[in-house]
Amino acid sequence: MEKIKPLKRFGQNYINDQNILNNIVKEINPRKDDNLIEIGPGLGSLTEKLSAFTPALTAIEIDKRVIDNLSQKFPQMLLINDDFLNIDLLKLYNNSKNKLRIVGNIPYNVTSSIIFKMIENNSIVSDSVIMVQSEVAQRMVAKKGSKDYGILSVLLNYFSDVKLCFKVSPNVFFPRPKVFSSVVHIFFKDLEDTKEEQKFFINLVKAAFGNRRKTLRNSFSNNRVTSGLKDIDFKPSGINLSLRAEQLDVDDFKKLSKYVFKKPNIE
Repeated sequence: MEKIKPLKRFGQNYINDQNILNNIVKEINPRKDDNLIEIGPGLGSLTEKLSAFTPALTAIEIDKRVIDNLSQKFPQMLLINDDFLNIDLLKLYNNSKNKLRIVGNIPYNVTSSIIFKMIENNSIVSDSVIMVQSEVAQRMVAKKGSKDYGILSVLLNYFSDVKLCFKVSPNVFFPRPKVFSSVVHIFFKDLEDTKEEQKFFINLVKAAFGNRRKTLRNSFSNNRVTSGLKDIDFKPSGINLSLRAEQLDVDDFKKLSKYVFKKPNIE
């Protein structure tokens, strides 16, 4: 195969450092019967190691240039030439009825979109091991009151437990990115809340952080989904709406969400 040049529009940064790849595989700990989904196999460096444990893994690759090579190199693999964000994850789940394990060195320009897609499909995703920018990794585990604390921190805390695995130098990538990276392991929880409650929780958190400088009451009033909250008496909830979103932890948001979920005028 002719030498493939990574494309910026796909957010491609290839990695071929064997120590890093081995450490990623060790964290994934793949098993033969896993419903393992790799995002962006690229030239197949990680794919090769994963396929030794899980020959029937699924790989989703947007770049048509590498499809033929991947197909020839990994004939047992289900290879899908598409954008991960377009994929119906339920269909992949239905292939085996085993929860999905999603892994990969993902494009950094769509990191949040990929994480939110997994959150929306949390009931069929077991866990995920992905490479992200170190700055994003810090936001994923940030605690209330810190500058990194925000929507991503709260939602991931609600839907999952996140482990920071290890940091990765820019020097092991081609082309060399301008930032350090981190491998994170997301373990999705089995939630008792309904899909409707989960969706409302997501909307509530997004509205709360809509303007970090504003109080919760003002943030909610200025958001279409939560505008009806202005007519609710919040004293029984135990949550003070004169606070800002960054001053509430995930349990506070849970309490607030449950309190208002069945109130009138709330979508």
